[in-house]
Amino acid sequence: MPDNLKKTKPLAVYFHWPYCKSKCPYCDFFKRVEKNVNQQEIIESYLADLSYYHKLTADRAVRSVFFGGGTPSLIEPQYIERLLRKISDLWKLEKNVEITLEANPNTHSKTLFNNLKNAGINRLSLGVQALNEQDLRFLGRTHNLKAALESIEDVLHTFDNNSIDLIYARPNQPLESWLSELETAASFGLKHLSLYQLTIEDGTVFFKKDIKALDEEKAAQMYVETVDFLRKNGYPRYEVSNFAPKPFESKHNKAYWLGDEYIGIGESAHGRLNVGGKFMAYVHPKKGEILSNQMRAQELLLMGLRLEEGIDKTRFENQVGINFDSFINQKNLKELVACGFLSNTAQNLKATDKGFLLLDAITQKLCF
Repeated sequence: MPDNLKKTKPLAVYFHWPYCKSKCPYCDFFKRVEKNVNQQEIIESYLADLSYYHKLTADRAVRSVFFGGGTPSLIEPQYIERLLRKISDLWKLEKNVEITLEANPNTHSKTLFNNLKNAGINRLSLGVQALNEQDLRFLGRTHNLKAALESIEDVLHTFDNNSIDLIYARPNQPLESWLSELETAASFGLKHLSLYQLTIEDGTVFFKKDIKALDEEKAAQMYVETVDFLRKNGYPRYEVSNFAPKPFESKHNKAYWLGDEYIGIGESAHGRLNVGGKFMAYVHPKKGEILSNQMRAQELLLMGLRLEEGIDKTRFENQVGINFDSFINQKNLKELVACGFLSNTAQNLKATDKGFLLLDAITQKLCF
């Protein structure tokens, strides 16, 4: 890293593009399904927001940029390029800045990925979700297996840094079937895999149809088998849902889990910034609220335990100004360690394999 960036705090930039061709029945994210979107008008608002946030973060260096959604592969590459040029005009960029875009196979064309690369994208995350026809239809995906495989091939050809998303614990999904999909996914030579357990959230189409996710015990066993299989095949877990060798861990997502600063741009986007010594939570459009030290500490605990490396206690104390051991419920901590859910040292607290199955319950016990 250049000398002038060594002491510069990192900053992550997130763009939320809420528009999709269709909405999947399991999705509870903020999304819009519209045919005629005035992209130029939206991009102009994004550019204005970048200028606003630059006034608060001019001394930071951008480590990562992420285009999420929604389906940001619907954005015309010329607008991606404009946004990235604006970022480079406003901020210093760290060496090897990571610039990710989420894409869906239903937007794939012969030129799209190459055009995105030319616009400045250097990491492509593809929303495949399933590797068989039946489950693609069940999940409401508007691409078939052939389109998924063609998109994966193009991603591998175009981007050195790449990832795919898959959803597991689908209703009545056999473990053997899922392991077969994992074996296929691992065979592609991708750098990163994101695997999400299907949950049925209130208000989704699946919820309204009373569709049930896989039995909790079976889903837990599926997760254990997943972690074991991927460890043996070159994809160690570094976060509860993310698997990659260290050079290809997502810099951007680690900013969230480590409690680094980031700005969020676009409808439903949010951010976290230290402004004038006060840690602020921002929501669209540019509305900031001070987070108390206690709220900030709870957030750091919740996010940090998702990481395989766990929580660095000194880092925690530097970020929030609270002694880690005084913040944690020590009685419950001792019980959780004794039961084999957590590993605790003077420097670090992290979940064990057993603990990763119960992270929500563990964080509740530690905070109260």
